[in-house]
Amino acid sequence: MNGEFREALEILERDKGIDRDTLIKTICDALYSGYKKSFGSSQNVEIKVDDETLDIKVFVVKKVVKKVEDERSQISLDEAKAFKNDIEPEEKISIEITPKEFGRIAAQTAKQVIIQRIRETERELVYNEYKARVGQVINGQVTRMDDQNAFINLGKVEGILPRREIPSRERLNLGDRIKVYVLSVKKSSKGPQIVLSRTYPDLVRRLFELEVPEIYEGLVKIKGVARDPGYRTKIAVSSTDSKIDSVGTCVGVKGTRVQAVIKELNGEKIDIVQYSDDISIFIKNALNPAKVIEIIVNEKEKQATVIVPDKQLSLAIGRSGQNVKLAAKLTGWKIDINSESQRKDERLKAEKAPFGKVTALSMLPGVGKKLEEKLKAQGFSSIEDISKTTLENLMEIPGIGEEKGKRILDGAKQMLKDKR
Repeated sequence: MNGEFREALEILERDKGIDRDTLIKTICDALYSGYKKSFGSSQNVEIKVDDETLDIKVFVVKKVVKKVEDERSQISLDEAKAFKNDIEPEEKISIEITPKEFGRIAAQTAKQVIIQRIRETERELVYNEYKARVGQVINGQVTRMDDQNAFINLGKVEGILPRREIPSRERLNLGDRIKVYVLSVKKSSKGPQIVLSRTYPDLVRRLFELEVPEIYEGLVKIKGVARDPGYRTKIAVSSTDSKIDSVGTCVGVKGTRVQAVIKELNGEKIDIVQYSDDISIFIKNALNPAKVIEIIVNEKEKQATVIVPDKQLSLAIGRSGQNVKLAAKLTGWKIDINSESQRKDERLKAEKAPFGKVTALSMLPGVGKKLEEKLKAQGFSSIEDISKTTLENLMEIPGIGEEKGKRILDGAKQMLKDKR
C-alpha cells in the first residue's frame, strides 16, 4: 500500500497542485473518524503517518501520573518508563495501539480521501476556468434535453441551457454543435453549475467579435445591440479610423461575415447600422431599412417623432412593431412613427382653423405632444399666441433651447403669414 500511497501523493502534488502535508492531514482526520466508528474507542487517540515510510499508525495519548485515577486518559509513571525512560509526571506520552486489521481500513480510507480530494480539486479548477469565461462565447454539443433544459457538453463539464434562454423559433437536436453565451457560473454540491444562453444580446456582439478581426483589434466598435431573439437583431457600429467603413467591415465581402453570424443564429435577421452622436441621424439609421423624411426630436424627454412616406409606414413600424421597438431599444429613445399623409392631414386641419385659433401646436417644427402640453400649460393656446411671444419667453420653458426656440417662433410666424 505504501508504494501506491507514495505514488499517489507525488502525482497529486505534481499534477493537481495539492499540497502533500495538507492531504496527509486530511487523510489522518478521516482515519480518526473511521477508527472511532470501527473500534468505538473513548480514549484520546491520534493518527500519524511516518514521513519516511508513510506507515499509518494509531496512538493513544495519556497523561503520566503517580497514581492512576482514569485508565482511559492516564498512565502510571512506572508503565510510562517502559516506553520512555526519561518521562516525568504530568507529561503526555503517545503509545502505539494500531490494530492488526487497521491497515485495511487505512488503505481504504486513504483511497477514498484521495479520490474525493481529486474530485474537489478538479471541480475547483473547472469552476475557476469557466468563472473567468462568464460573458464569453464557447462551443458545445447538445447531449440531452428535457422539458426545462438542454444540456451542453463543453468538454470538461456539462452546461445548462434553460428553455427560457433558447429562442422560441430555434429547434435543437441531440448532437448539434452550437455556440453558447456563458451567463453565470455557480458552485454546487455536484460541481460547477454553468448557465448558458442563446438569447442574450451580447451573444451577437461576441459572434461578430469572432468573425470581424477589426472589432477584436478595436478599429471597429459595437456601440449597441438590440435583439428580438430568433427573429431580428439591430447592432450599431462605428469606426475609430475614418478610412474604415464600419458597416461594410461587419458585413464582409459579399456578406460573408454577417452571413456567418446569421447562420449560427439559425437565420435570425441582422441589421447593421452606422452609429452617430447626432441623435436624428442615429434614429434614422436605426429605422433602416425604412426611409425617413423628417425627424422631430425632444431632447429633454428623449422622444422623437419620425415622418416616413406612406408606403414605408408598415416597414418602419415592422411586424408587431418589431422594427420601431428595436430602433427605440438601440437608441434609448422613445420613437413615434407618422406617415407623410398623416402629417399633412394634421397640418391641413390647422390651416382650416379660424384665424388666430390655430391650436395644433404640434404642427410647429420641433414640437411633439409633450412639448405642446407644456406650451399650453404656459398659456400658449394657439399658434398666434406663439407668434406674438419672444424668444426669451420660449426659452424659459423646459426642453426649449435657443435653436429650437427660433425654429418654433419662425414656424409660427410663417404659418400665420401663409394663412393671410
